[in-house]
Amino acid sequence: MNPTTAALKDLFDKIPRRHSAENVKEIYNIVDDYEDLLKLIEAENTYYEQNIALYFDDLDTVRATIKKSSDNKASKKGKDQLFDEASSALKDSMEALIDFYADGKGDTP
Repeated sequence: MNPTTAALKDLFDKIPRRHSAENVKEIYNIVDDYEDLLKLIEAENTYYEQNIALYFDDLDTVRATIKKSSDNKASKKGKDQLFDEASSALKDSMEALIDFYADGKGDTP
């Protein structure tokens, strides 16, 4: 397993599921680290550069949902649902990227 795949799996395992102030900070850090890994993968070759944009788009959706989960006007249940939605979307994106990256198509010239 290459270091990028290992880092992706490590981040994936750290994604929190419950809304709390600490978990909001943690998931923002995970999203930032994920974005950095996406940039590394994108820079590897033109195949990844041309096919990775949708994973960057996922980040905007996740960040927006996390932000909504921190709205003071939202109920605890609403915050929990939104946070769960954001963490699920992040996990789905990461799983898809791990599968895409493991495909190895980027290794071909």
